[in-house]
Amino acid sequence: MKQYLFTILLTAAITFALTWAVWRLSLRFKLYPTIRERDVHTTPTPRLGGVAIFLGIAAAIGFSAANPFFATMWMPPQTMWSILAASLLIAVIGVVDDLWDLDWMIKLGAQFLAAGIITVGGGLQILSLPFGDLIVFSSWLSITITMFAIVIVMNAVNFIDGLDGLVAGVCLIANGVFFAYSYILTRDTGASSYFNLASFLAAVLIGACLGFLPFNWSPAKLFMGDSGALVLGLLMATSAIAVTGQLEPSALDPERLGRSQLLGAFIPILLPLLVVLLPLLDFGLAVLRRMNAGKSPFSPDRKHLHHRMLDLGHRDRDAVLIFYAWTAVISLAVLLMYVGAREDWPGQYLPGVVFGLVGIAACLVITLNPLRRRKPAASAESDPTPVESP
Repeated sequence: MKQYLFTILLTAAITFALTWAVWRLSLRFKLYPTIRERDVHTTPTPRLGGVAIFLGIAAAIGFSAANPFFATMWMPPQTMWSILAASLLIAVIGVVDDLWDLDWMIKLGAQFLAAGIITVGGGLQILSLPFGDLIVFSSWLSITITMFAIVIVMNAVNFIDGLDGLVAGVCLIANGVFFAYSYILTRDTGASSYFNLASFLAAVLIGACLGFLPFNWSPAKLFMGDSGALVLGLLMATSAIAVTGQLEPSALDPERLGRSQLLGAFIPILLPLLVVLLPLLDFGLAVLRRMNAGKSPFSPDRKHLHHRMLDLGHRDRDAVLIFYAWTAVISLAVLLMYVGAREDWPGQYLPGVVFGLVGIAACLVITLNPLRRRKPAASAESDPTPVESP
């Protein structure tokens, strides 16, 4: 655990320093685009924070190569090199798009190329899924499913990048929960070492978000842009695949894990999905909405979930905090169910279920609170109190 904490702090420090440098250089050379109609901010703001995020992540990966505790991740080395190469490709494409607005087909092609580098070049694939009986995929089907999963998560994370601190905070919470999950799962499956690729990538992403968030918190001095959001999504998907798709079938045996049949079968795929539930939901709704209107699924608009929160009456910062709360409640509830669910313990799901229900109820009340405030105001306007004439 000390090595992971060191990795988090190291990545955070490097990312923080690089973010400051990118911010100053962006202001000096006026590297910021004009404000678009769908943007929420009103002051031209640099959008190259993803450069600092990528370089901070790359530095942390480079340090891991010299750290004997992470030696197993570099055997064979092509997996780590493929992750770096794919991240570099996405960072470069993201920077070009942030500065000059690339065609969406070019961006999508680059995303599939990056996914192919990780899947084919790095050998990270979803080999099987535990749907009750274990479903094992053929090699080509495994590659296809994995590539689409990576591209979907990348775009889902990118789609919610619309408010100050939103993506950095959501990814910080999501990767924090996922780090705990992958660490516990590694222990439960009887691995000889707790140092694995999934936990390492989650720790690096936690550090990168921690280092970047002070500059991105409202009012933001710097945006991460596509280069940052897409790299975060790429590595989050890679981390999930590393722990979910690479587990041996025997390791998922519920009896061996000491878990109930339900969680033993579904938690390896349930929690990685739930930690990015809001981005995936926003992505799915956006694709359906745009295709229904006869537009490209990647054509921009101002109807994302965070835009709807603002239209509901929330201030920018309040909407971001509500997104944080939803992410934490949903992911922590499932994590608690996994930690507490043991066959010989009555009420094994109770802590996670209670936490989830109470948290969801609280989030609903806070989310819909502007509607309650709006009703009395509307009533007062429609039925004003009569004033007696003198």
